[in-house]
Amino acid sequence: MLIYKKIVLKRFNGMKEIGGYIELDTFRGKMLYDNGIKLNCGRNALAYVIKAKKIRNILMPKFMCDSCDLIFKQNNVNVRYYSIGLDFNPILEEQLADEWLYVVNFYGQVCIQDILNNFKRVICDNAQAYFQEPLKGVDTLYTCRKFFGVSDGAILYTDKKLENLPIDESHDRMHFLLGRYEKSASEFYNEYVANNDFFEYEPIKLMSRLTNNILHGIDYEYVKNRRTENFTYLNEKLFSVNKLQLKIPQGAFMYPLYVNNGGVLRKKLQERKIYIPILWPSVFAICTDDELEYDMAKNILPLPVDQRYSLEDMKYLVDCILKLI
Repeated sequence: MLIYKKIVLKRFNGMKEIGGYIELDTFRGKMLYDNGIKLNCGRNALAYVIKAKKIRNILMPKFMCDSCDLIFKQNNVNVRYYSIGLDFNPILEEQLADEWLYVVNFYGQVCIQDILNNFKRVICDNAQAYFQEPLKGVDTLYTCRKFFGVSDGAILYTDKKLENLPIDESHDRMHFLLGRYEKSASEFYNEYVANNDFFEYEPIKLMSRLTNNILHGIDYEYVKNRRTENFTYLNEKLFSVNKLQLKIPQGAFMYPLYVNNGGVLRKKLQERKIYIPILWPSVFAICTDDELEYDMAKNILPLPVDQRYSLEDMKYLVDCILKLI
């Protein structure tokens, strides 16, 4: 009891603790984008840019989740929506003088340099293209949680800075990740959802020390190569049934399989414990059922290609799809 009290006093007096039990090791590997601004989540990376650059008008794709709606409301930002084509590129006739164009690099299929040739004041969302490096002078954001087992984390590149941000703490939101490592995903799914929902009302914070540490322990070259090889394999085997013509991105996010009756196929795969998410359910609320975005949100199956899976896993996935389609 005396020892416990002594440790507590040290902590609250701001004194450094020496001794006691050993915590998680500090990883000393090279972190990708270590020179970026490290924040707690992707939506707050956008909020950071909006505040720092005093943005009041923005162009957003219809093919998008509604996670940013509250940010726009809180910062009095006017939103105008644009459509995308089958190649995921913006279909946009004009950009008003004070508008910022928010471009989502869907599945790593969008060439940001081509966008810059036609538009100014561009914000690049590379949440689905973690291994595509930022272009100089372009506000660019990345979301760590879409690619790695962390409970918070985003990277932002911008030339404006906000000062005196608090630091996130994520130690009490790691249980679903640790549990998934040793048990099944279904056992911890509700905690995973709760962690996603947690960020809806969270203010802009710096990335937690825990996530920052984990990101220094990742073999990025392995992750990039594994994802690229898996995406390439799926594209070779499913090209003939996919309505999309895809480029092979380095370190792919997921493989978008666009088929008729994608919802039916999703349910059949789920019965085989192959879980395929609906990434943008809010699209159904802002688009009519005759718009491309509506059909894409309904029938694109984002197939996993991440570093957990081998080519044998991809072969099993392809075999299941071709039998069920």
